[in-house]
Amino acid sequence: MRPDSILTLSCPDRTGIVYRVSGLLFDHGCNILDAQQFGDEESGRFFLRVHFDRDASLPLDTVHAAMATLAADFGMDWQLHDGRRRARLLVLVSKQGHCLNDLLFRAHSGQLKVDIAAVASNHADFAPLAASYQVPFHHLPVNAETRAVQEQQIIDLVERERVDLVVLARYMQILSPTLCRALAGRAINIHHSFLPSFKGAQPYHQAHARGVKIIGATAHYVTEDLDEGPIIEQDVARVDHAMAPRELVRLGSDTESQVLARAVRRHVEHRILLNGHRTVGFRVCRPAAGTTESCFL
Repeated sequence: MRPDSILTLSCPDRTGIVYRVSGLLFDHGCNILDAQQFGDEESGRFFLRVHFDRDASLPLDTVHAAMATLAADFGMDWQLHDGRRRARLLVLVSKQGHCLNDLLFRAHSGQLKVDIAAVASNHADFAPLAASYQVPFHHLPVNAETRAVQEQQIIDLVERERVDLVVLARYMQILSPTLCRALAGRAINIHHSFLPSFKGAQPYHQAHARGVKIIGATAHYVTEDLDEGPIIEQDVARVDHAMAPRELVRLGSDTESQVLARAVRRHVEHRILLNGHRTVGFRVCRPAAGTTESCFL
């Protein structure tokens, strides 16, 4: 089987970008499996994701060196990823485990092509759950006096376990600016509402008090601005006047789990490119049996 790779890039928009990139891959005997692009008129930038395979005798470093020369000509921000490499995750959780449980199952069942390197929590509640999936669990309690030490433990864990992505799966601690900077671009949070509404404590009770007809969840990158990071995924669920707050919590928990899983998948498949404070999210495509390729968000 020919090894596959994923090229992502953004640069000032101009003619010839796709032509030059596809020509480079052709010249190296590569075969494009999927390509998606977007030109943003507002920012004047062009975004491209190319999934391709190559002959096993061709080192990926050779393609990388050729791309470096091309990228310099176009002023590209770019990355070249080995498509066979599985991302390593650190999942942070507090006392609500629905998102953690969902991620563990999806990783274990192969629905998410990731390796969960560890689970860490400021509480010990989910140590048995992590153990049932044979995932190391780290109890890292924290208070105002120990926050700096505890956050350094998280950074040390990320480095020691070679973690690619930190997932805040209802981790109910505000990260310090230092930790946010250390994890910039590689930490995703799930927010228990359809941002920017109903921030803070008991969002579903706030929604119930306001008589809302939809509730939602938002997955976004972690930044120093609390719950203001670039949005990756969102979804909503319809509710009505007959539902009690506990029913909103149940429905909201399901939505949160699904939104977070989709956000993690898009990130580890290199489908998310930053466009200022926004994101460009390329579609997930799968070939349907007996048909041409079908794409969905």
